Amino acid sequence: MEGATPESSKLVQLWNLTAIPDVTWQMMVMWLVVGVLFYLAVAKKFEPLLLIPIAFGALLANLPTEGLVNAPHGTEVGGLYYYISMGVKLEIFPPLIFLGVGALTDFGPLIANPRTLLLGAAAQFGVFATFLGAAFLGFSPHEAGAIGIIGGADGPTSIFLANKLAPHLLAPIAVAAYSYMALVPMIQPPIMRALTTEAERKIRMQSLRPVSRLEKLIFAVLVTIVVILLVPAASALIGMLMLGNFLRESGVTERLSKAAQNEVVNVVTILLGTSVGITMTGEAFLNASTLKILSLGVVAFGIATASGVLMAKFMNLFSARKINPLIGSAGVSAVPMAARVSQVEGQKADPGNYLLMHAMGPNVAGVIGTAVVAGYFIAWYAGS
Repeated sequence: MEGATPESSKLVQLWNLTAIPDVTWQMMVMWLVVGVLFYLAVAKKFEPLLLIPIAFGALLANLPTEGLVNAPHGTEVGGLYYYISMGVKLEIFPPLIFLGVGALTDFGPLIANPRTLLLGAAAQFGVFATFLGAAFLGFSPHEAGAIGIIGGADGPTSIFLANKLAPHLLAPIAVAAYSYMALVPMIQPPIMRALTTEAERKIRMQSLRPVSRLEKLIFAVLVTIVVILLVPAASALIGMLMLGNFLRESGVTERLSKAAQNEVVNVVTILLGTSVGITMTGEAFLNASTLKILSLGVVAFGIATASGVLMAKFMNLFSARKINPLIGSAGVSAVPMAARVSQVEGQKADPGNYLLMHAMGPNVAGVIGTAVVAGYFIAWYAGS
């Protein structure tokens, strides 16, 4: 540079060696989004095991990195997350999460009170209502199906379906699904109270009968066979869910069950969360579609919650054994958070009422129901 001193030239050279000139305004806006996610995870403790990996991945996505996300070129190898993200693109991570969920889940409450399966099914109205809403807002059927599954409150299923039908919307769909899962204790209670009377919230349900190990093993096998025969596209999710549960209930594979519950699910959660976060670049995230998806996510959770509560009230019209309608809200598959919300709301009305185990029935039914609905969307739209 003409007229520049040797010292200033060195400073310019040093400046050009940094990545600071590559920072864009979109990156800086996304730093604020990352800050909000960190706040929800750390300060509010909303799903920190999920939100922290997602937020940190988003931070990395909005920095001018090297050797992190670049694709291979010639003899040059790809970046670290080019390869790790293959676990999402190749549909490996979500089924492995389901393996861990199955190993952590007790289906006993659902088996002991099978009518709660209807409450899990009712919550899927949130999925279909959001599907219609997304289509009305101009999304294609493929995109609407991927967005609608947010109503199931199931992060891995949302990622699995988005990767199949609308991979370009993976980031906002995953963030909406996991963020609203974390906000279940804030979103659900006002809806639950608005749709129930104090007398309904005080309903005490009969104690659940003990469920034998044999019943649980038969249940895992039957669900695997029936669901895969009816909805083959859900095979990966249902198969791994029930494999994990069979390992848990068999009583002879304790090491494998504990590995699925701990090491496997923990490692995959880190890799899945950061892989999702890596897709949250400012250019891809800061647009009108993202705002629509986030708005639809709130609607999805609200409708799913209301549908479960209203189904329980409807069932009470024809049943001598009353259901506390609060457990209907647990039909969304945010396990076990939604069931805990039912318990908390029930005890606000009657401190001696214990709804947690009853709420686990529709809660785990929601996991199965959301996977089935996802399989339906895949079968209907993936090949078209």
